[in-house]
Amino acid sequence: MTDQPGQPQEEPDQEPDYRFTLANERTYLAYLRTSLACYAGGLSAVQFLDLGNDRWPARIIGIVLVTAGIVTTAGAFLRWQQNITAMRRGGRLPVTRLPLMLGATITVVGAIGLLFTLWR
Repeated sequence: MTDQPGQPQEEPDQEPDYRFTLANERTYLAYLRTSLACYAGGLSAVQFLDLGNDRWPARIIGIVLVTAGIVTTAGAFLRWQQNITAMRRGGRLPVTRLPLMLGATITVVGAIGLLFTLWR
């Protein structure tokens, strides 16, 4: 900001275009749907996955998926909040590793589930 006459004053927070705000909200809601799917998959694995007498593989899969859901829920809110702040200040959107974490978790859990199913 400058105090010289004729120089534009920098506004600290501007309301972004509503389309960007709504797009950010849709992304947030998509992450919440993904976390709900992780919760449901984790609870279903514990309840219905039949891998013989040992229940520990199903419990591990369930714990990993429910934990991924919790991390996704928290990460989605943090990402939404950081994006809104960056848009209002006219800055760059922050980089997130949330999609990488989700993809890796689902791949590993799927591979473990496949191995135990083939092993049985």
